[in-house]
Formats: sequence, C-alpha cells, structure tokens
Amino acid sequence: MLASASPQVVANSPALLLVKLPKFDNQQSAITPYEKKSKRYKEITSAITYCIAKDMMPISTVEKQGFKKLMSVIDAKYALPGRKYYSKKSLPQLYAECRGKLEEQLRNVTHFTTTTDMWSSRTSEPYMSLTIHYVDKEWNLQSRCLQTAYSLDDHTAEIIAQGLVEALASWGLSEDRQVCITTDSGANIVKAVSLNNWTRLQCFGHRLHRAIERSGRDKRIERAVGICKRVVSAFSFSWKKRDLAAAKRGAQTHKMVIESPTRWGSRQKMVERVLEQEKAIAQVLSADKKTSIWFPRGRILLFLSHSTRH
Repeated sequence: MLASASPQVVANSPALLLVKLPKFDNQQSAITPYEKKSKRYKEITSAITYCIAKDMMPISTVEKQGFKKLMSVIDAKYALPGRKYYSKKSLPQLYAECRGKLEEQLRNVTHFTTTTDMWSSRTSEPYMSLTIHYVDKEWNLQSRCLQTAYSLDDHTAEIIAQGLVEALASWGLSEDRQVCITTDSGANIVKAVSLNNWTRLQCFGHRLHRAIERSGRDKRIERAVGICKRVVSAFSFSWKKRDLAAAKRGAQTHKMVIESPTRWGSRQKMVERVLEQEKAIAQVLSADKKTSIWFPRGRILLFLSHSTRH
C-alpha cells in the first residue's frame, strides 16, 4: 500500500523545491515475476530447454542451487520451473518441433544411406543408434541421427532386423530408397541386415581397428605397450608426478592418453604422447627408485618410435 496517494511538497522557494516521494511497503517493493504467458518467460524457458538438450545436461540441473542462483542474477523476475516441467512438457515439445522439421526435410530425399551400431552406456545400458545420410538439393552431404533407442531385449538378429524396419517406418522412410546400410562386423547385425535383404557396407574404421589389433599380437609390441600403460598410470594416479612433468615439459600442454579398447586409435595416441614427452617423463620417474625402472629405454623406445610411423 502507498503511504501517501501523491507527493507532498516540503519546502517551496525560488531556489529549492523538496518533494517527499511516496513510500512502498515490503510487499509492493517485491519483484513481480513474469507471467507464464509472457514473451520473456517463454524465451528464457525455451533457452534453458535448448541448453539441456544440446549439451545433454541432467534435467535435475534446474533444481541445483548454483543454477537457481545463476538464473536469479540473470533475471530475478523469472520463476524457474522444476525438472518435472522440463521432462514432461518442455523437452518433449522441443523434440516434437525438431522431429517435425527433420521429417519435412526427409520428404524431399529420394535416396539415402544409413549407419547403425549397438553400444552400451557407462552404466552398461544397451542402446541402438540409427543415422541417416543423404545429399540435399544444394548437393551438400547431410547426416542426421534419427534415434538412439534403449534396447533391453536380447540382441538377436531377428529382433535387430525388426527394430531397424520399424525405425525407418516411424520416419516415413521407404526401404526401397535406402541404397545401403553401414555396420560393424558383429554376427548378429550382419545376419539382421541379411534378413531384411538390405545391401550392407562394412565399416572401414572398424575393420582398420581390428587389423591393427591383430597386428599387435606380438610379444615385442605387447611388452612395449605394457610399459607405456604403466608409465601413463604412474602419472594418472599421482598429481605430484603429473605436475612435475607439466613443469618440466614447459610449453608442451598435451596430456598423456591411456589406451581404451573401445576408442579406436587410442593405443597409437598413447604411444605418441609418451614419446613426445620422453625427456620430462624420464626426469620425473628417475627421481623415484620405485618407478625409475619403468621408463622404456634403448630398443623399446626405438621400436615404439617405428610403430607410430607405420
């Protein structure tokens, strides 16, 4: 409520005019939030939804204290909805909009190819992804991920084959327009493609990775790679060694890489980084009697150097 309906003149003279401004109580001075139908409210909500989807952030982010503080500073008049709003309404609405736009684009595609792969998340949950590739009217190569579906059923060839057919049908894509599908060499996916009578193209990256793995079945390679893994592990589990190596290598900012069976080319990157930072690593490890014998020397270093060049 206003303390006075109008300003009150306190003094009146040719030189000075003082006006007593009306006062507001605490309730009136509080910031009035945006209405949910207002343009500004919709813009901010849409931006948060896009951020969650684009950067694959947990929906629970909107309920974190840090995020709430951030939004209150950016715009104190915006009342942040809870995660249920984003999971039940905002994100599904964004998905529907994106899907509608992509479906419109795909209507004009006469021929296309697809790639698919079965993979597991960090929590060992199985998924199957399907990506479409095509050339648009401007002769630009386009690639769009159509789906990443949770696949709890047994990964038999029959189930995979049916899942692929249903995936294309859900997007209104005719199998007749599919030139080929690219997959890895898994027995179940190879059979699934055969059951659908589709033309299959083998994944070059997967075949190259398998060829490198098989060529590495040599005692000399296994010994050299094993030493590299021990060296990298020594720095991975010791911040002191890691900081010392960073100081000794000066301007060199590359971090060491550990080999991962599911990351193609990670072995070569691991060996390259060890050779690149050879001097810094040797100085740090040689200062510790327990690790001084770990660093590769002589023929092993020469062998690693040649292995990364070929």
